[in-house]
Amino acid sequence: MLCSSIALLLPPASSPSLLSFRRLSRLRSSPLPAAGLLRVSSRALAFSARTESISTMANDEENVGNVKRLIAKVFELSLQATVPEEADVEPIVAASTVGRFGDYQCNNAMGLFSKLKGKGGGQFKGPPAVGQAIMKNLPRTEMIESCSVAGPGFVNVVLSNKWMSKSIQKMLLDGIDTWAPKLSIKRAVVDFSSPNIAKEMHVGHLRSTIIGDTIARMLEFSHVDVLRRNHVGDWGTQFGMLIEHLFEKFPNIEAVNETAIGDLQAFYKASKQRFDDDSEFKERAQKAVVRLQGGEKRYRDAWAQICAISRREFDSVYDRLKVEIEEKGESFYNPFIPSVIEGLTNQGLVEESEGARVIFLEGFNIPLIVVKSDGGYNYASTDLTALWYRLNEEKVEWIIYVTDVGQQQHFEMVFKAAKIAGWLPTEANKYPRTSHVGFGLVLGEDGKRFRTRSTEVVRLVDLLDEAKSRSKAVLEEREKDKDWTKEEIDQTAEAVGYGAVKYADLKNNRLTNYTFNFDQMLNDKGNTAVYLLYAHARICSIIRKSGKDVEELKKTGVLSLEHQDERVLGLHLLRFSEIVEEACTNLLPNILCEYLYNLSENFSKFYSNCQVIGSAEETSRLLLCEATAMVMRKCFFLLGITPVYKI
Repeated sequence: MLCSSIALLLPPASSPSLLSFRRLSRLRSSPLPAAGLLRVSSRALAFSARTESISTMANDEENVGNVKRLIAKVFELSLQATVPEEADVEPIVAASTVGRFGDYQCNNAMGLFSKLKGKGGGQFKGPPAVGQAIMKNLPRTEMIESCSVAGPGFVNVVLSNKWMSKSIQKMLLDGIDTWAPKLSIKRAVVDFSSPNIAKEMHVGHLRSTIIGDTIARMLEFSHVDVLRRNHVGDWGTQFGMLIEHLFEKFPNIEAVNETAIGDLQAFYKASKQRFDDDSEFKERAQKAVVRLQGGEKRYRDAWAQICAISRREFDSVYDRLKVEIEEKGESFYNPFIPSVIEGLTNQGLVEESEGARVIFLEGFNIPLIVVKSDGGYNYASTDLTALWYRLNEEKVEWIIYVTDVGQQQHFEMVFKAAKIAGWLPTEANKYPRTSHVGFGLVLGEDGKRFRTRSTEVVRLVDLLDEAKSRSKAVLEEREKDKDWTKEEIDQTAEAVGYGAVKYADLKNNRLTNYTFNFDQMLNDKGNTAVYLLYAHARICSIIRKSGKDVEELKKTGVLSLEHQDERVLGLHLLRFSEIVEEACTNLLPNILCEYLYNLSENFSKFYSNCQVIGSAEETSRLLLCEATAMVMRKCFFLLGITPVYKI
């Protein structure tokens, strides 16, 4: 059931700055620590003369807010002291999944011991001895309360409550953007949505648009200059039939507009029917393509009219979803195709095969066709050229393509051809690089591809409008229209309805199919956007009911994490930066969704067991409430969801 008492107060969205940053983390998760702990206080840690004191490391602008990176820096110095003969040993740091062993763990001991043993090194008797040496060589830092060595050398770290409190309070003063990850790249392309001109956006475009927008938002938050590209299908043989059909219906194309054409999808179907059934029309349509591609003004004008009408329909969807995207469709790259194909040919990569020009790629049963047997270009021609343009003209370091998994082989072939041509490095994880972000299907209740009862593909604009209307109906049913203005009702219904659709998609691993179900999406229980929006609104209500000026408390109050549930919540807040980095690195928005849901659950447990208003710890706990709300709002922003503020 949709929460009945949510209203909106909409603050302006902050614009992420576009700054430079450093290398991607290559830290990996590791096995859980075993039993048998050797625990020592941080005050008793031994310090090597080769290491330095880093008690002020939290002020390092390169790492501030990213606890995993801060811990890794500490262990990097320890590893340099422990095995000085082993250059460039990267610390393997992971958040501990078993809280009783610690908050973080360093898992280098086993690998280092095997490496040293292979070289005949005998200074350590086994991985536990390596782990103990790493622990003893840790430099002094206010971050760490205590350390322990477990099992085969896992070094477990318990963070200092005082340092955690100070870090959260610093974020409250300086803003959540100070916790943004800093990735290794400066510029990226996210290629997403990509509908076809003259075809309406439907539920099949939903995942690409939502996933692509979230990936772009996360990268932008992480200081990446993101080129949001809409690679629309605005060039090709289908325009011949569309233009000829347009000329038949409207001899004066200057008079053509959305009202005159009506349903663009129906217009497309009618032209396709003529193309299939009428050989004379088909011949005229094929000639129209040649005239269009030859630049004949009348045909270019008709093409431009059809594209403009489609764009306005696309924009109605993007406006609802609050998605910003810049169109650079197939037609943009068309003039560059001949020179790109010529360059590949001069490299000896393009061969003749059954009248077509192709690139043979090892590991694939079929060649990559770059020029069809009739001399025309295809998807591979355009995608190769777009890739070349993005690398050479737009100077991007990471190109991310968000399409369904069915296109995976096509992009694998394009990427491999680019590597053979020397456009991309052959080594994995080297830059510039390309990634295909595949996703599964949206299914109906019958387990089949989501369609209407008439078997038509669901129009995306209708789906979104229904989500909003359902949300609005629940609010009105609970008589919220008596207390709220019409604008508040409308904005709340929109935020909840659209947010529910987005979150239901994003919380799933993108590679899997998911079932579209309005009742589940709009439920205020469980892992749904409604539940999370309600949780955020409740936190804001707690702060308001206190009667305290939270902005003043940030300057004068002191936050502490003495209760266990306070500490659990605080630790989860501090992991925000590394979670966003992980979601960016793996291009998996569901990682951020899981974090957000667990944050809400941790807050609920904290609020149930720790009195806020009227307690001796009221100031500290109000600050913890505000920190939670700030992190939740940033998560919502990254997921493209509008938060609600008032219960």
